[in-house]
Amino acid sequence: MFVKTKNVYGQIAISNKSIAKFVAHVAADCYGVVEFVPQNVFHTIMEFLCRGSIAKGVRVKTVGDRIFIDLSVIVKYGVSIKAVAESLKESIKYKVEGFTGMVVDTVNINVMGIRL
Repeated sequence: MFVKTKNVYGQIAISNKSIAKFVAHVAADCYGVVEFVPQNVFHTIMEFLCRGSIAKGVRVKTVGDRIFIDLSVIVKYGVSIKAVAESLKESIKYKVEGFTGMVVDTVNINVMGIRL
């Protein structure tokens, strides 16, 4: 899938995979995030088949010019999960909207575990 928009210079199409990789890089810079993990067995199998995917644990869905993001993470022990999740949401929304020029409708953060 692609998210598409037009401007005075022409049409812009950005793939969901590109957005997912960008989200993974943005999220990796946030304090408290240890790693990304798939949400379920199906996503684990898909990650295995697409070896070396930097965007594991990141799902991007686009409808028209709106972007929906699901992120599954493991957070660092001792940090406020609420603070990490809010920081991730704000950072991802701001940076993806700037990167794509599209509207990020929702950012869902799923905390799958805690690691020392």
